[in-house]
Amino acid sequence: MYKVVFIDIDGTLKNDFGEISDRTKEAIKSAVETGIKVIICSGRPIRSTIEVSKMCSASEYIITSNGAYGYNYKENRCIFKNPMKKEACINLYYMAKENDINFIMNTEKGRFVLKETDNEYDTLLDEPIENFVEKLDVMQCLFQDRSFEKIRDLKPCVEKIENVGIKNQSKSLTNPKEKPREVTYFDIADEKTSKGFGVKNMCEALNIDLKDAISIGDDYNDVSMFEMAGLSVAMGNANDEVKSKAKYITRTNNEDGVAFVLEKLIKDKGEFIC
Repeated sequence: MYKVVFIDIDGTLKNDFGEISDRTKEAIKSAVETGIKVIICSGRPIRSTIEVSKMCSASEYIITSNGAYGYNYKENRCIFKNPMKKEACINLYYMAKENDINFIMNTEKGRFVLKETDNEYDTLLDEPIENFVEKLDVMQCLFQDRSFEKIRDLKPCVEKIENVGIKNQSKSLTNPKEKPREVTYFDIADEKTSKGFGVKNMCEALNIDLKDAISIGDDYNDVSMFEMAGLSVAMGNANDEVKSKAKYITRTNNEDGVAFVLEKLIKDKGEFIC
């Protein structure tokens, strides 16, 4: 019997308009009421992930920064964390500064940025990076810019830095057929961090066997979740390579694919008969 469902946000929980449908909200609420834990697992920072979790009445547990941080927001309690090495953060900071690229750091205290932004979640870094990393653990960094070329050209340089890995990125960086959007980005975290790492650690903390977990996602950074969970579900809008890594394919994010899975899970009394 499945006891926990891990759900990605963008391209999975949300449709192409950035909305969570009423049907999906109701399915999540019903699943939680039956005793199934529904946990949002995202590359987003803490505050943004909490906001989404509350919006759809999911469980009080979240996994953020592509698996680097697990948190219970009702109890204000860290479940697990895997921060980046301080030296790596410093190297990345100076690389971004030298190339005039916005640099974002996800921490337990929120997002800190090199350049001022309009994002309400962002705080401008107002001290030397060396001092900052001594006071706060950085879970994940982002390189972000309106110039596709700048981000593309920096990617190989970042990949040479020790103890880090690129965990998620704009689709235009991996698919030549994908047209660059207004902003191009990639997420960087400790080399051991992944959404699968987050799923494993959260299940251990909740005393739930991984075979009793379901993961739902649409992109490459969700594949590590697929590898951990007893049942892996790819969205209908995922590309063929991501779909090939999953045991089950649901409907697209514009067709309430998440709701379809949860409704079936409830109907099958926690068994999800494929």
